[in-house]
Amino acid sequence: MSSKMEPASAGWLSDDAFHQVIAHTPLISLDFVVTNPQGEWLLGQRVNRPAQGSWFVPGGRVRKDETLEAAAQRLTRAELGQAIELAHMRFLGVYQHFYADSMLDPGLSTHYVVLAYQVSRALDLEALPRQQHDRYRWWSPQAIATTEAVHANTRAYLPAVSTPVRT
Repeated sequence: MSSKMEPASAGWLSDDAFHQVIAHTPLISLDFVVTNPQGEWLLGQRVNRPAQGSWFVPGGRVRKDETLEAAAQRLTRAELGQAIELAHMRFLGVYQHFYADSMLDPGLSTHYVVLAYQVSRALDLEALPRQQHDRYRWWSPQAIATTEAVHANTRAYLPAVSTPVRT
């Protein structure tokens, strides 16, 4: 693997460079607690590390020089199939996620600083992208609170989430 960065327009680091970032700094990400009119949450079963195999809310990393608004639109388009503006979301707070592994190395821990947002949307589960999650389903808050397959970092959002946000 090369340690050279990919072209800046790609917005991504080489695997070697990204490994160094994960090893030495926290990552900034956005998580989206998507709720439907019944108050259920959209969770996907994670395909990749960290949290592989767990049920988790959609989200992803913020790129350098990317505004939070641009990141939200890029990530919601990639994870939900439609770009959603931050103005149509409710800020839930800042969270920290610690994982024993990382997407590049099962022996390298990952630390995320997460800005969590709630958004209400009716979505067709069959039409959702499958890059990060191989299955999706709507979960009641009660099931999220009591199901071990739901990742603890997703359950941490329970106290902050209110009734569905109208957009």
